[in-house]
Amino acid sequence: MNTICKIRDIYMAIGEFETYFVKEFNLSLNEGMLLCSLQEKGELTSTSLAKELQLTCSNTSKVIKSVEEKEYIERKLGKEDKREMRFSLTPKGNDVINHIKASKIEIPKELKRVLK
Repeated sequence: MNTICKIRDIYMAIGEFETYFVKEFNLSLNEGMLLCSLQEKGELTSTSLAKELQLTCSNTSKVIKSVEEKEYIERKLGKEDKREMRFSLTPKGNDVINHIKASKIEIPKELKRVLK
């Protein structure tokens, strides 16, 4: 039972952190992680992004749409398969993720213990 209580505490700390993250950067954690993944990996398909973020394809589509509307990512047709969409950071998106990485981010105590 102790394990489930610790997981509850971590889950609550992630929720607290997301509230802070949204207020500070106007992005959800999933949006921030998507930008981070694209910066690290370059162009990715929505399926690859879903795997990177551990989200369903449906949820990934919602996150993609949101950051696309903010003009942080762009979509391109695949070179070999024109049905395939590939996503990459725009210069604006790259600036945003660099700003986030350079910021002093407050991490809840419970998450600090897990991240050590």
